[in-house]
Order: sequence, then structure tokens, then C-alpha cells
Amino acid sequence: MAKFTLKQIAAQSGLSLATIDRALHQRGNVHARTQHRVQQAIADLELLQKTALAKGRTIYFDVIKQTPDRFQPLVREALSSQIASFAAFRLQLRFHFGANLTADAINALLNKKAFHSHGVILKAACSDELNPTIESLLKQRVPVVTMMSDLPGSARLRYIGMDNFDAGKVAAFLMSKWLRVSRSHIMAVTGSRDFIGEQERIQGFQRAMQQFAPQHQVSVVAGGYGIDARMHQSVTQFLQSHPDTDAVYTVGGGNPGILRAFAEQKRHVNAFIGHDSDRENCALLQAGKIDALIEHNLQLDALHAFRTLLEFHGFLPASASPAPYSKINIITRYNMTA
Repeated sequence: MAKFTLKQIAAQSGLSLATIDRALHQRGNVHARTQHRVQQAIADLELLQKTALAKGRTIYFDVIKQTPDRFQPLVREALSSQIASFAAFRLQLRFHFGANLTADAINALLNKKAFHSHGVILKAACSDELNPTIESLLKQRVPVVTMMSDLPGSARLRYIGMDNFDAGKVAAFLMSKWLRVSRSHIMAVTGSRDFIGEQERIQGFQRAMQQFAPQHQVSVVAGGYGIDARMHQSVTQFLQSHPDTDAVYTVGGGNPGILRAFAEQKRHVNAFIGHDSDRENCALLQAGKIDALIEHNLQLDALHAFRTLLEFHGFLPASASPAPYSKINIITRYNMTA
């Protein structure tokens, strides 16, 4: 039985009461197109009803991110700035950040915090241990979206962020144009090999450097987790055994530690390309320590994350298929925003 009166369905569909009655009660022949219009009208009324019920309701989203301290304010500000875009609802964000969150710790957060949530925005190192939990949450109507780094084998709704492989290609294009020496040794630095997003950036960079400037050598350094002290240690060890290193592409954080290691080894950096326009990186960019930052619009990512989760619950109408990735931007000291 329909949840709405014949009059409501007729008004929504533009059909007559008699036609609605025949379609709903299968009285006489009803054209398939007419039947579709009736069913669509009912679906639209259900959505309007659900949205009306949700207006003014408190919607809880849990933000769980394995990320260095330096990046946490940027994420918090980006997500918080988009709450006003959904003024019909009372969006409440619960942040759970940590630079050293393990899969066990994230699973505990998902089970304890997110179980009573309307959705989760997640950034985590790739681990099969998370997949059963994410699938279980989805069955309980608690959807998960991944942001900045994906978990492709999981039941997450979608990945939100830039195409990390293409971001690495952009970095390689810039590097190939800026290096003026005949042969350079580039250090490609990643915080951890466990983050899919970081590994895709490295892979894109390596493949594109082979295409654009194969005379340059690329070596990957991993393990600093974007933390200054750890990055400093990892890079120092590498420089001691590779004194010819003269350029850096870093896909994570810990850039002050990287630069300090070069300074202590009295090594000049011919080109330095990083990611993310957080306060720390912007200061290094302004000071001329970093040549360029590759970033994307986190505010737009936040908007897409909220909309995806709200659409899942039927609180918003389903939008057209979103762009698969966020636009990649190149930031230099000359086009920095204040």
C-alpha cells in the first residue's frame, strides 16, 4: 500500500486521481511509462518526507584520521567550514586523530564511537583488518567514506580526494623542468608504505620521471610517518650512504626534519616539491625552502563527504555521479592565499 493519499501522488506526478487509482490497484491497463511516473512520484514524496523529518535533527559524523599533528588543524578547519552548507541539519563532528593509530586502535574507534554514528570519514593505512568492521558498520546503516587515502578492498561508499597517481605525475613534470643539472639523484620520501594514497603518488612520480627525464635517478625513502624527528632520522641515514642526493619529492609530512637532515649534511637541495598547504609547509614555501606544494581543495572534499553520507540515509536527494577525483592544484610562494 502507498504511504500517501491518491491526492498527494496525483499532485506530485501531475496525473489524474483516476489514473493513480488504476496504477496502484492494477485496475485496467496502465502504460509502463505512466506506472513509472507514479512510482517516481511516490519515491519523491518519500524523500521529501524523510528530508522534512531530518531537518533540525542532529546528525553525528565521526572523523577518524591517522595523520601527523601538523595536518590535523587543516582537516578540522576544512570539515568544520562546510557545516553551514547543510544548515537544514545540525551536523556534529566528532574528531579522532592520531599520528600512530594502529589498525586495532581504528577498529576499536569504529566499533565504540562510530557504531552510534550516521557516518564515518576515514583516513587510515591500508589493512585487511579494517574490512570486516567497515562491512559490519554498513550493514548497521553506518556508512564509511575514505578521504585522501583509500581502502579499495573495503565496503566503503567511495574514495574522496585527488588522483594520487596523477599528483605524482604532476610533481615529476615540475621536477623534470626545474632540475638544470645533467644528472640528479632525487629522494622520493613517503611516511609509510602502508598508505595507498602515498604509494600511488610515489608510483606516479617514478613512472613519469622515467618518461620525462630518465637520466635522473629516483630512490624511495620510507618509514618516517610524516613526523619530523623520524623523518630526520630516515633521511640522515639515506644521505650518509647517498651523498649525491640533491632533490626531494615528499608525499607526506615531516619536511622540517627532511630539510634539517640536508643542512646538517651540508647538502644543497636543487628542487623540493611537497604536498599539502598546511601552516608549516606554507611557512617553508614562503621562506624559499620548498619550491612547490601539490594540493587539492579540502573544503570541497568535506562538502562531498557530507553530501555522500547524507544521501546514503535519504536526507538529501541523490545527485548526479560526482567527479571521480578532486582537482589538483600547484601552489608556489607567488600564488599562496593569505
